[in-house]
Amino acid sequence: MSIFLDKNSKIIVQGITGAEGSYHTDRMYKYGTNLVGGVTPGKGGQRTPQGLAVFDTVREAVAATGATHTCIFVPPPFAADALYEAYDAGITFAVCITEGVPVHDTLKVVGATPGMRIIGPNCPGLASPGKALVGIMPGHVFKEGGIGVISRSGTLTYEIVDLLTRAGLGQSTCIGVGGDPIIGTTFVECLREFKNDPQTQAIVICGEIGGSDEEEAAAFVAEHLPELPVVAFIGGRNAPPGKSLGHAGAIISGSFGTPQSKIAAFEAAGIPVAQRPSEIPALLAQRLAVRA
Repeated sequence: MSIFLDKNSKIIVQGITGAEGSYHTDRMYKYGTNLVGGVTPGKGGQRTPQGLAVFDTVREAVAATGATHTCIFVPPPFAADALYEAYDAGITFAVCITEGVPVHDTLKVVGATPGMRIIGPNCPGLASPGKALVGIMPGHVFKEGGIGVISRSGTLTYEIVDLLTRAGLGQSTCIGVGGDPIIGTTFVECLREFKNDPQTQAIVICGEIGGSDEEEAAAFVAEHLPELPVVAFIGGRNAPPGKSLGHAGAIISGSFGTPQSKIAAFEAAGIPVAQRPSEIPALLAQRLAVRA
């Protein structure tokens, strides 16, 4: 399943009547996302303030609405079950916002749901500006355009998007992949999709310390996207040794996963790395000008 959203993507919300699910359902609905219903066990037959039907199970929701996408606001102990339920019901795209999902739960569910695209867990979701927003991103910062954004951080995603928009650089699709050690969709998988997207003319990668996703992304860009303008930023450069920031995946083991190793990998691939987020629009404009 492609990572890109469109106005026809039929989306349900699991946990739609909970406080978080209800709040963000309203925000997604007001953005123009094609929400077709929601799921909360025991609440079937109700309707949300937006007029969306609530179902007891995902299977019932899919049968009634034809939904293909889901956004999950379910407490950590039940998030894996929510993903399994979505998969069993025929959902092909799941965005799991939930933070604190046990790593072993994620590992099992990712391996047992072939064919279902999972974004997250512990992610802000994604947005294809002008088409749809799924998750907790603030819709007002987006502008439709040709810049793809991939980020492990939620807050930095919004900051970078706002900076791009203020600089007149609209976005094609922005994806917060999540900050856990195991996630459903990696940087490389996103880059593979952007490579074949005619709307995307350049890419911003927002990484952070810990793991190897950024190094793998740099290698992929060098081999498969040598002509596409790409710039990067690495968060957590000043984190004290042994600290994991706010993300479970931001853990450094020895010299592995350090900001230096990530910056070196990007620079070796010819990708400029911003010292601070505010430098990203200018770096990107320079890369676009060279390409032109």
